[in-house]
Amino acid sequence: MRVCALDELPEVGAARAEIDGRVVAIVRAEDGSVHCIDDECTHGKVSLAEGEVEGCQIECWLHGSTFDLRTGAPSGLPATVPVVVHQVEVVDGDVHVALSDQPARTA
Repeated sequence: MRVCALDELPEVGAARAEIDGRVVAIVRAEDGSVHCIDDECTHGKVSLAEGEVEGCQIECWLHGSTFDLRTGAPSGLPATVPVVVHQVEVVDGDVHVALSDQPARTA
């Protein structure tokens, strides 16, 4: 499903989107790659789209948990539960996302 145009995303950073009732963060990493994860931190239950992106990780603004954008794995405490990662494809300047079948995860 088309979510947005690539040029609507920050050069490095995230934007919130809702796809079929699921809130996600569309994230452009420092290397220019685009990722999609569930937008809720599995520790603090706040928006990850408001966090800082460094390399290929996003940091939750509330308690500093970090998540790998490629795998969803937490790479910094206090989070211990991964976020769900969704498939992204950029086609002709548009960002398309296929939602994962996995339910949203929380601690």
